[in-house]
Amino acid sequence: MGKDKAKSACGSCEHYSSSNLKKMGANIGDNDYIIALAGNPNTGKSTVFNNLTGLKQHTGNWPGKTVSRAEGAFNYNENKYKIVDLPGTYSLLSTSQDEQIARDFILFANPTVTVIVADSGRLERNLNLILQVLEITDRAVLCLNLSDESKKNGIDIDTRSLARKLGVPVILTNARSNIGMPELLKAIDEISTGKTVCKPYRLKNIPKKLEKSILELSNDLSEMYPKLNNTRWIALRMLDGDQRIIEAVRNNEFGAF
Repeated sequence: MGKDKAKSACGSCEHYSSSNLKKMGANIGDNDYIIALAGNPNTGKSTVFNNLTGLKQHTGNWPGKTVSRAEGAFNYNENKYKIVDLPGTYSLLSTSQDEQIARDFILFANPTVTVIVADSGRLERNLNLILQVLEITDRAVLCLNLSDESKKNGIDIDTRSLARKLGVPVILTNARSNIGMPELLKAIDEISTGKTVCKPYRLKNIPKKLEKSILELSNDLSEMYPKLNNTRWIALRMLDGDQRIIEAVRNNEFGAF
């Protein structure tokens, strides 16, 4: 399926699947790293995207879908980044076309870093998506946007404590005013180049019988796909009867990893 990019922030694992990116209509070009931008609607995600990419962006539709997509590029520390703005969703459980697109991109394209944009004034509403993304990928940064509005409402977020609990960098931003954006760029770059290694929060207190089944299926998937780093999440979705994931395993869609 073609040779995938091998610049790695985590030793031997590949950063992204160029073959699956092509299937999803992404033009990789000469970029070093691929960034996914995820988040709930109305979190200022598009403003973050515009701030990072400026005029280096183009729009279109996802292959075979009516859902619009936006791609852009930016340079930082002599590295070239391609960023894909995923559809705004509240969940990754694939109950809608937008959710399936966002989930499949994170899962199958295996982007170098997933930036999760959340509303800093309504963090509790965004936690569902945040935790679901962290179940899929080991390389993520949480962008707490709209900080000006949360400040007006007297909301003060301890980003250091939150970062420790979530196991990923947490950056407070106001993309409209460029506040926190240099720090966000630095966090993206340090994860991409391996200077920062994330240890994302994962679900705990799972019933013993379910945990045993997850472990057994996860081990089987690891034998089938030695380079795949999210077998536990895939096993959990298979046990939940997720037909999209079951079909992906049957069709060997994880073979690129």
